[in-house]
Amino acid sequence: MHYALVSAMNSSREIAWHAMDINDVFRKLRTSKNGLSEDDAKKRLIKYGPNVIKREKRRSPFLIFLDQFKSPLIILLLIATILSLAIGETIDAITIIAIVITSSILGFYQEYRAEQAVEALRKLVTPTARVIRDGKEKEIPAHDVVPGDVIVLSSGDRVPADARLIEVINLRVDEAPLTGESVPVEKRIEKLPRETALSDRKNMVYAGTVVTYGKGKAVVVATGMMTEIGKIATSLQRVEKEETPLERRMKHIGKILTILCIAVATLVSLVGLLIWHYDILTMVMWAISLAVAAVPEALPAIVTGTLAIGMYHMAKRNAIIRRLPAVETLGSTDFICSDKTGTMTKGEMTVREIYVYDHIIKVTGSGYDPSGEFLLNGKKVNPEELQEVKLLLLNCALNNDASLERRSDRWVVHGDTTEGALLVLAKKAGIDIENIKKEYPRISEIPFSSERKRMTTFHRTPEGTIVAFLKGAPEVVLRISDRIMVNGEVKKLTEEMRDRIMREVEELASRGLRNLAFAYKISSIEEARKANEEVERGFTFLGIVGIIDPPRPEVKEAIELCKKAGIKVAMITGDHKLTAIAVAKELGLVESENKVLTGVELDKMSEEELKRIVEEVKVYARVSPEHKLKIVRALKAHRHIVAMTGDGVNDAPALKAADIGIAMGITGTEVAKEASDMILADDNFATIVEAIKKGREIFESIRKYLAYLLRCNITEIILPLVASLMKLPLPFTAVQYLWINLITDGLPALALGVDPPDPDIMERPPRRVDEPVFDRREVILFLVITPLVVTIMLVTLFASQLHMGVSVLEARTTLLTAMIMTELTLALSCRSLRYSVFRVGLLKNRYLILAIIVSMLLQILVLYLEPLRIAFGVVTPKATDWMLSILVALTIFAILEALKELWKE
Repeated sequence: MHYALVSAMNSSREIAWHAMDINDVFRKLRTSKNGLSEDDAKKRLIKYGPNVIKREKRRSPFLIFLDQFKSPLIILLLIATILSLAIGETIDAITIIAIVITSSILGFYQEYRAEQAVEALRKLVTPTARVIRDGKEKEIPAHDVVPGDVIVLSSGDRVPADARLIEVINLRVDEAPLTGESVPVEKRIEKLPRETALSDRKNMVYAGTVVTYGKGKAVVVATGMMTEIGKIATSLQRVEKEETPLERRMKHIGKILTILCIAVATLVSLVGLLIWHYDILTMVMWAISLAVAAVPEALPAIVTGTLAIGMYHMAKRNAIIRRLPAVETLGSTDFICSDKTGTMTKGEMTVREIYVYDHIIKVTGSGYDPSGEFLLNGKKVNPEELQEVKLLLLNCALNNDASLERRSDRWVVHGDTTEGALLVLAKKAGIDIENIKKEYPRISEIPFSSERKRMTTFHRTPEGTIVAFLKGAPEVVLRISDRIMVNGEVKKLTEEMRDRIMREVEELASRGLRNLAFAYKISSIEEARKANEEVERGFTFLGIVGIIDPPRPEVKEAIELCKKAGIKVAMITGDHKLTAIAVAKELGLVESENKVLTGVELDKMSEEELKRIVEEVKVYARVSPEHKLKIVRALKAHRHIVAMTGDGVNDAPALKAADIGIAMGITGTEVAKEASDMILADDNFATIVEAIKKGREIFESIRKYLAYLLRCNITEIILPLVASLMKLPLPFTAVQYLWINLITDGLPALALGVDPPDPDIMERPPRRVDEPVFDRREVILFLVITPLVVTIMLVTLFASQLHMGVSVLEARTTLLTAMIMTELTLALSCRSLRYSVFRVGLLKNRYLILAIIVSMLLQILVLYLEPLRIAFGVVTPKATDWMLSILVALTIFAILEALKELWKE
């Protein structure tokens, strides 16, 4: 089957598609301009396979597990274990192997979980393609495109497969990824000579290239590895792993701990050999076990896994992170430059107000959902009872080329969004659009144009008369109207009335509303047949609707959260200044017009002038995508960490220049998505803020995990050093060290990775990217004072027991229990690095509580089951031993929590 598949695809590659007529191409591929049927597409997908470039094969779970044993320290430990078996230390050897395997299973789980998260992310960021199937245009994942599909291309799209063009309208394609041609290639559909070189095949488009202008349709001739870009896939298959700044820091920390560990292991081993006369194998085993327990060689991998899992959870919340370092950068973002339309607003035009002479009727509801009320002076009214409003709504429904459709859980407008808003308004009043269009069939029209600024339609009424409905710019509609309807009566339209209406228009505009005026007249079949500007006179003015793209309800709250978090927000829009200000005021972004800059003003400014004021500007109106790059550069000159949104091809330079480039998942072009660090699946500003919050939470979780790990590991290193300097026996055996590492660095550390954040995580200023992981206070408190306090307390416990004549075996048992209990309480203490755990909730992380309980139960099994007691070299503790262990652990916990409260930032 595989051979047949390859043969079929190879034969298709040899065909000179560019040298064939379009009809011949259709015949050869058994398709048409209406595309494939869904059934045929499914069969072809099975035959040709998915439209993907093969990438490096993922590691199998078995290989991931085997990789856990590749650490040099683990290999040394296994060698030492074999030596132990050789000299008869069977129990120690079996115990060590059991612990190593258990630790490897834990490591495997962490790494496998990270791989699964990354793989799930790949699926979430799958590019899409627009195809015609069963004669209808639809969007599908690009990997489902098959030969014979008709693809629809427009500006900003990445071409999903090699295809022969069948329709073009000013189509230009950037083919630099394939041919190196720096100038976009203008496309056409005429067939070309067979010998035409690849770079000159202007009737073809190729996978991986980008549409920069115009639109077109093409029939797919090759997919996946059979595309032209598939020929050079070998250079693209190996994706280099990105190393985050945090991973680099972790490697540095790991090196320091390794050097410290080797020095301590060497010194303590010498003391053990020369003073306590331990045999060499015991000390070698002990030194290696200390290194395995204390050196976090997997730290960078754990950090990567935590970031990847965080990315997966963020994707589930509509923030798809494309690059791992972006998770770190998100937590440091201190300036968001966001598009207005569709991001801060719903992207759905909505009628807010209706003005009929001397009355303002408020309309509730938002977006295309046709639910809402009509309020006059704050009281609900029935628009059907107001004659001029009734006629105005009829005008909205009939003088309209858009359509409104219910699609699963939301309403969708097909056509002009402003006309869509008028349909929604009519439906809110209870008008059945489909029926009303049948009752009042359109018999002719005078279409809208930007020069005329109006549109007129002629309809036959149920009574047989002809009525003309007019809509357009208020000043134009007023000019061709000579009467007005007031309270259901038609009156002469006086100059005073015109002036009054225009003042109302200005008032509506000052509130950011776009205004459309409506009029009607009883016409005739002769005028309807003429349907020219000569008959556009003698209309009766009905009223005005004020339309706006309303702010998303959740964005205002998100902006307030940004203020608390020390994050500045700027709105960027191509809309009019007044509209931008109205929306910004409604969102609480600005209070005055002083913080608003227009594109014209930006053009006149030098970069230095913009730098001086850029931090204070909250709204940019009438700006182009090119201005965004200028804004990003000015903000970065002040060392701000900038998040910039964009959706178009021209937004790509600004998205690349920003620290966090954010593309729109719904309206964004493939070029914008490719240039971005993050994609908003729902195009919502609130999702950006949620992603920043999640970024902070992820980074804080990593810091908690690191603080816990380093506290414990540093203690594990210096404890034997202090004991040896005091000429005490080894505090722990090799097996005991590995046991401590297994039950304290395992489940509790994993539980800290999902720890709830401090309640004020979004009330702190953003951290700078170049800041160290821990500040000076945290370094001293967690990495200096904690290990010293724990070491002093534990060594004192060990020494005092030996001084009282307790055997080394019993003293080690008590010390082992005290050490494990102390490290488990340290995990609890690491629930917050700022506040006492009692302030953030002692029991809030149920996974951590469960991990502590499980770890203690495992320790109890070791202490009370005889085979395990022998294996781990411990004895059954007395009641006093338990009391001493608990007392020491609680005392250390109390001291450290008190220090956190006393030493606040």
